[in-house]
Amino acid sequence: MSVLPMKRIIICARRQDRKAVLELLQRRETLEVISHDVDDTDEVFSRMDVSQSAQLFTKNAAQAEKALEILASAAPEKGSILSAFAGRKPITLTEYEENTKKRDTTMKIVTEILRLDKELTEAKADVPRITTQIEALTPWSSLEQPLSFTGTKKTAAFIGSFPEKLTEAEIAENLAKTAPDVDAIDISIIYSEDNLTSVLISCLKSDKNAIDDALRRMNFQRPPVSDMVPVEQVEAYEKERAAAIEKIDKTRERIASYAEKRDDIRFISDYFRMRAAKYEVLGTLEQTKHVFVVEGYIPEQNADALETELEGRFDAAVDIFDPDPSEDVPVLLKNGPLAAPMEGVIESYSMPGDGELDPTTPVACFYYILFGMMLSDFAYGLLMSLSTFVLIKKMKNMERSMRKTLTMFFYCGLGTMLSGVLFGSYFGDAPTVIAKTFFNVDLPIPKVIDPLNEPMKMLVVCFAIGLIHLFAGLCINLYTAVKQKRFVDAVSDSVLWMLLVAGLILFGLTTDMVTGMFGLSKISSAAGNAGAVMAVIGAVGIILMDGRESKNWFKRVLKGLYGVYGVTGYLSDLLSYSRLLALGLATSVISSVFNQMGSMVAGTPVIGVIFFILIFLVGHVLNLGINALGAYVHANRLQYVEFFGKFYNGGGRKFAPFALNTQHIKFKEDN
Repeated sequence: MSVLPMKRIIICARRQDRKAVLELLQRRETLEVISHDVDDTDEVFSRMDVSQSAQLFTKNAAQAEKALEILASAAPEKGSILSAFAGRKPITLTEYEENTKKRDTTMKIVTEILRLDKELTEAKADVPRITTQIEALTPWSSLEQPLSFTGTKKTAAFIGSFPEKLTEAEIAENLAKTAPDVDAIDISIIYSEDNLTSVLISCLKSDKNAIDDALRRMNFQRPPVSDMVPVEQVEAYEKERAAAIEKIDKTRERIASYAEKRDDIRFISDYFRMRAAKYEVLGTLEQTKHVFVVEGYIPEQNADALETELEGRFDAAVDIFDPDPSEDVPVLLKNGPLAAPMEGVIESYSMPGDGELDPTTPVACFYYILFGMMLSDFAYGLLMSLSTFVLIKKMKNMERSMRKTLTMFFYCGLGTMLSGVLFGSYFGDAPTVIAKTFFNVDLPIPKVIDPLNEPMKMLVVCFAIGLIHLFAGLCINLYTAVKQKRFVDAVSDSVLWMLLVAGLILFGLTTDMVTGMFGLSKISSAAGNAGAVMAVIGAVGIILMDGRESKNWFKRVLKGLYGVYGVTGYLSDLLSYSRLLALGLATSVISSVFNQMGSMVAGTPVIGVIFFILIFLVGHVLNLGINALGAYVHANRLQYVEFFGKFYNGGGRKFAPFALNTQHIKFKEDN
């Protein structure tokens, strides 16, 4: 386990090499740039205002990503599930420079795709709009006059609808009541349904105002005015809709025609994203008319190589030195192949703080075991390890973070296989069920512990592992304190607590209550007496030393007494490891249930086998997915809460180098 030592680096180079130097630093991804506050009184160094350029590059990158989304909709790429693990496309510096020459052409394509998408959106909006207009004219399809028809020289016409179903007699009756002086009225019902009656009403022109007023009182509603006969208007709308649909199809085809440019667009998206990041850094650099200065942190292992490369390729002066102890130095972890996959788990919690050890290796040693005990099935572990191993070997360009995650689950699979052998679980009790159901043979599965029939024995094993886990945390705390020469802290915060907890456990193993509860044999009274002495020494020591920061003896003792009460926290922590039993039993029981369900429908030779296989596959896939997630979550919790609570505070800042941060491409060196 290791926290890589960091160095401070100052690079001074000619201003004309600024672009090349920054691009080199960005590709190497080994330098975290330091940005100082602006000093307006500095007459030597100044900074560039690059905000507009950075915004432009960010906008171009966003437009390119939008164009890729549009292409994905118009011309989806054919890919397998494994493509999610493929990683970014590696390109050489030569290929990068060749693609850069096409940036203007590619951006024109991006602009054209965005324009076509706008046309497509408008055409798509036209279809429902026109459809609505056609539907609005449906009630008037039998009308032989245009909706704008208002009558002849001697008559007035009213075209509209009532918001209810009415007959001609009912309309005439209502008009007679509201316009009693009007005699000559002609009513024609054009369309009628439950909540609508469309009509054409004619009267003499002299009665126009009276009828108009009467219709208004009857909630008469006029349709949108049109100079065309409704049937002709519908035909015109249908042609317009057909044209809109045709435009949609043609526009999609035009967009899809740019599918072959997808890789160029991906490149240009990352190109502008890199330029935006570079300009953001450029805006923080101190520079004069002739030189510029870059300051930052770099891992010690990379410092000499970067210095040699910079001084060999540019007229640059590089100064590397140890950072001041008061500086907020970033943290970068480096571990061996077994522990490195767990670095993501540590980063999710917090990076090591000042003076703290990297906990990755001890976490890895316990994590794979704890995960395996909670999933606890050999077949599940085998599937997990095989699938992750194949993916890791097959996908050569897989991202580093994804590779670490899959490697972590590979080792978790190995831990699960080990637990499966100990507990005799192979898809639960599948071998026994299959042998009995299809071959009428009793096939017992060998096992070291049977969690279903010996739950208390299994619980004792879980508590034993938990105790080792907690004491490992105290030992790390002891080592850290001794290394930092905090000997009093080492004794009071680690040794005394180990004496108290271990002593209480030894003494408890001599009592009928504890041994009877867990089905254990009593240990010798001499060991119990030794445990009692250890517990007394630990308790007295904690009472005297836990409040050592206080100069008042009375307050110190009170704080010490309260500190001894913290032993209940150890009991709570130890009980947390019962989740190993709970989740292990859940996996086993659910597996057995699905196996039993399959055996119940396996009566008919052929159909029974088919149903058994279906139930078996679906059930175990669900069980593996759900319980693997549960094992992952609870394995993390046991590390973060119980284990880290004994020695680890975190609070460090993760190393954030000036890097490419691309989505589609990554660099490889030219051969």
